[in-house]
Amino acid sequence: MSKPSCCPITRWRRRKEVRPAEILDAALALFVERGFKSTKMEDIAKAAGVTKGTPYLYFENKEDIFKAVLRENLVTRLASFAELEQQYEGSSADLLRLMMRRWWLEVGESPLAGICKLMFAEATNFPELARFYHHEVIEPSHNMLLRVLQRGVARGEFRDINPHAVVDTLVAPMMLTMTWRCSFGKVITDSQHRSMPPLQYLELSLDLMLGGLMTGRQPQQ
Repeated sequence: MSKPSCCPITRWRRRKEVRPAEILDAALALFVERGFKSTKMEDIAKAAGVTKGTPYLYFENKEDIFKAVLRENLVTRLASFAELEQQYEGSSADLLRLMMRRWWLEVGESPLAGICKLMFAEATNFPELARFYHHEVIEPSHNMLLRVLQRGVARGEFRDINPHAVVDTLVAPMMLTMTWRCSFGKVITDSQHRSMPPLQYLELSLDLMLGGLMTGRQPQQ
């Protein structure tokens, strides 16, 4: 007598392994569309195509899912950006340009941009999540850009001015553009406020900032 096939078990295991990712994808879409407060666990399960109880097999509650969404989609990307920062051998200005472009293409143009708007809108309602976002996303981003600026100063590329203020100035156009895209940009399509494509606007903003930051000297290795 032949042994029972193990294929059904293998398929079930594969399905079980991908379910957390499906739950997180569904949660991201709902968080961006409805906000954190208005999204319920049963909504996430329904959008993911699983039973109401399935999300609880992997996540303790909605807050746990939100944190996992951030880790899976933003924290991992920040790790890849940190690797780029450490390995890049070109000028610090070009590194900033590359990082800005990649962030827009990978985050700003994607549903992930809605997380930025969500955090601005709901931070005071969910302070624990706001602190988590600040610790896992904002602080690492700030520190990474700080290192790029310090690299530029050490190599003689950038003027030695308040680096924390410079970082805030660098990220402000990106924050505005992502927030606009997920709010006014959805209902106002003919506004002169956005007279150029978002990436082109971000490149212009960065070039203006670099014009005041760069020393004009060749970088010192």
